Amino acid sequence: MRVIVVLVMLLAASAAPVASAQQPDIVQEHWYHSYATLTIDVNAWADDHPDIVNLLVAGQTELGRNLWMLQISDWSAETKPDGTQKEIVYIDGGHHGNEHLGTELAFLTAEYYIEGWAAGEQDVIDVLTTTELHILIMLNADGNDFDTRWNVNQVDLNRNYDHYWNTCPTTQPGSAAFSESETLANSIYMNTVVPEADLYVTMHTGVWIMLYPWGKWPEQPSDWEMFHFIRDDVHENVSEIPIQNANQGLYPNCGTSRDYGYGVMGFPTFTFETDDEQWALGTVESLSSRLGEEMDVMRYLIDNIWYWRARLSVNSLIVENWQMNIDVDNLGRASTSNATVRYVDDGEIQWTSETFGVNATNSTQMVLDASNLTMSKTGYFELYYQKRVIDASIWVNETIPEDMIQISDGDDDGWLPFASPIWTIFAIGLAGLRRNQHFSDKS
Repeated sequence: MRVIVVLVMLLAASAAPVASAQQPDIVQEHWYHSYATLTIDVNAWADDHPDIVNLLVAGQTELGRNLWMLQISDWSAETKPDGTQKEIVYIDGGHHGNEHLGTELAFLTAEYYIEGWAAGEQDVIDVLTTTELHILIMLNADGNDFDTRWNVNQVDLNRNYDHYWNTCPTTQPGSAAFSESETLANSIYMNTVVPEADLYVTMHTGVWIMLYPWGKWPEQPSDWEMFHFIRDDVHENVSEIPIQNANQGLYPNCGTSRDYGYGVMGFPTFTFETDDEQWALGTVESLSSRLGEEMDVMRYLIDNIWYWRARLSVNSLIVENWQMNIDVDNLGRASTSNATVRYVDDGEIQWTSETFGVNATNSTQMVLDASNLTMSKTGYFELYYQKRVIDASIWVNETIPEDMIQISDGDDDGWLPFASPIWTIFAIGLAGLRRNQHFSDKS
């Protein structure tokens, strides 16, 4: 009887190309999405919540089905209230068509933030005011409807990415990296729309585990401090789900979207594997209950996204006797290397210090050679560093606030005036207050 009911529902949905309403709760909670029912739901969200939902087509499957991309944020503002750039979360589900619970976890994530906004839930409002969610719920729509792991060309889409493609024992990686329209579209979106994402989660089904890079190697990734902190914090406060390096926690795998996201794009990346106790059409236990613990972990990752990169905060910068003394805190959970102080004037970099690194949640005091530094009344100092240690990570440049800077009274007419000791003491004290405020705001 269940099969008959679902088939009738799917046929009715397929006959309705324009969405008018989402599926009833009893369907949403117990039946896995087909491409047709997903199309109804995402279009209904876009129609009902245009203030927070943009619905795009990121590409097509090999059979021409749309890859629906949800962009979810408070679109009344392009930035955070303080004018800084919003954090960006990228999520995809359904690489393997028969891993329905992974697809449903991506759906539930979108649903939580859309419905929470509509209900006026403050925690959701806080997230969408400062964060963009980009969610591609069903990458392998063809395989989903055929209930098969592969796409229509019998390719494993999660072995088709251009990161050590076809260099591990594997099956069906395709004829070349990105030979399939689904993975090519996914990579184009990563590179053109969300290249600075601060979290990427790809959702699968198989065993109950979260996997971080690498799949090809058993060695820990460059940003092991960040991944280990997340593992330990989740285990202590959220869930006992195993969190491991993918090679050790599962098996060697290459050409995956996870390792592409980290190794090529520089994103902090997880593969979320839900359990595989599923049957072809649905679940007796409601999806919200069944995936409740996974949703707790997802909320944790999104709520704390501000920390998933290096966050350098200058306490003081003193230039004296051709030396620069700089005191820097890293408020983030990721380390950075090759950081420099730069002096910029008239849009041009006039001077760059030697490099230094700052470990995650640590402080560094450095003495830098400033013998070649010449300043003017119109120039300014900035920090230039990578968000994470991985070579692919995005570089950022952040202006150092003037109230953190002290310049000695030198003979060179090009130097800025000396900052009085009273002002210097005030500036350093202000830095401490700002640092404490950072922790208060983000804890």
